[in-house]
Amino acid sequence: MRVVVHTDDADTWCQALARRLPDAEVVTSEAAGDAPADYLAVWKPPASLFEGQSRLKGIVNLGAGVDALLHNPGLPRGVPIVKLRDAGMAPLMADYVRFGVLYFQRDFDRYFAQQTHGTWREQPLIDKADWPIGVLGLGAIGAHVARALAEDGFPVHGWSRSAKSLDGVTCHHGEAGLSELLAGVRTLVTLLPDTDSTRGIVNAGTLSRLPEGATLINPGRGSLIDEAALLDALGPGDKEGRLRGALLDAFTEEPLPRDNPLWAHPRVRITPHMAAPTPVRDAADQVAELIRALDAGEDVETIDPGAGY
Repeated sequence: MRVVVHTDDADTWCQALARRLPDAEVVTSEAAGDAPADYLAVWKPPASLFEGQSRLKGIVNLGAGVDALLHNPGLPRGVPIVKLRDAGMAPLMADYVRFGVLYFQRDFDRYFAQQTHGTWREQPLIDKADWPIGVLGLGAIGAHVARALAEDGFPVHGWSRSAKSLDGVTCHHGEAGLSELLAGVRTLVTLLPDTDSTRGIVNAGTLSRLPEGATLINPGRGSLIDEAALLDALGPGDKEGRLRGALLDAFTEEPLPRDNPLWAHPRVRITPHMAAPTPVRDAADQVAELIRALDAGEDVETIDPGAGY
């Protein structure tokens, strides 16, 4: 069995997978040359990687988001695609979202703004119980984040396309459920996959349904956000608009171009798609299990390219 790995830290992944798949040849895409692979373990591969893959049995996406892979023009048809289903990313994502929620709920955004003017003024404390949070997307990672916030004492509302049930979380679904959620939350967290139905879901209409002074955290997919509508909702730099602020980790174009106006907006905080990096040690176990299962012909949950997840 030949496994070819393509990702930023390919050498580390190769070492980890070689220990877990001792009977396999595990090599980086650079070392692979023109020899075909049985399995590819990849993150945002170039289209050229798929050229000449005459015996490919499966592709493992080294992350939870598959949009970059599914949009790859070289992606072969009919080859099973599997992805990581958390593998240690959920706790990291929960930490990132916790930071964002507390940043606004405890008024750190306003304290940092006061510091630039030398202003010493304590903001009135708002209890967690009075800070409802909406989580769009209740997959493995979204569900973990929603439950973690609920355990922290926040009222949490979750939204998904179809009905779901989570302990401690008020669940909504469908268009009516989305409207109901938006009307009552102070922080909106977006953890949806990139699909035709979710692309641009945070738009002028969505933002107008949020309460005045609401906040946005997007550690999910950049395609979920209409950036022009977000900037309009934030208002000019010297005056708060309908939206109080945003913490953004994912963007339609990455790296985010230096001339993008989000960089300069005083009520936007930007991080470079680092909210939940894939922990190699935990994830390598799952990748090895997926490859073994595919090779043995076992039933494995695969990606539906038409649905986008």
